[in-house]
Amino acid sequence: MAQPDVGILAIQGDFEAHGRALAQLGARARPVLRSHEIAQLDALVLPGGESTTIAKGIARLGLGDALRAFADSGRPVLGTCAGAILLAKRAESPGTAHEPPPTLGVLDAVAQRNAYGTQVDSFAATVDGDAARGLEGLRCVFIRAPILAELGPGVEVLARVEGRPVLLREGNVMAATFHPELTDDGRVHALLLTG
Repeated sequence: MAQPDVGILAIQGDFEAHGRALAQLGARARPVLRSHEIAQLDALVLPGGESTTIAKGIARLGLGDALRAFADSGRPVLGTCAGAILLAKRAESPGTAHEPPPTLGVLDAVAQRNAYGTQVDSFAATVDGDAARGLEGLRCVFIRAPILAELGPGVEVLARVEGRPVLLREGNVMAATFHPELTDDGRVHALLLTG
């Protein structure tokens, strides 16, 4: 992709940090909030934040069909943390009475919300070296992070931390349970741009 046009869903989350990371890789990155904006993109990022809030924003703005159509088109999609939850076939909120948000259902995995704990349980870790697939030394920042489980047969694990999958890909859809935009390592965003 020569200078791809990458949209970052700007309902909530650090879409500006994603924009800076993508710009460093030569992409034109911009926030998007309208269906017609999404339809014109080369690639799309669903950032972290709070998955219920983002899901309500998607419903309020009527973006669900446009987001699913974009993923179905074969163009690259990256969901990080809450964005990964929203890409999954369904979300669960184990151990709480909270109703999980509706998801887009474009990634054959189940997202377990806040699986590592609350905000105070946030941490950073390096991917497991034996399963890093060219991502050796990648530092992952986890903030109220999900776990992606019940992976379908078409889901490829690109990286693990402590044995758990943290970066997945199914066709053109990629999901990170961490926040790659919070480090200076551009390899996850580069994977989005190279398909």
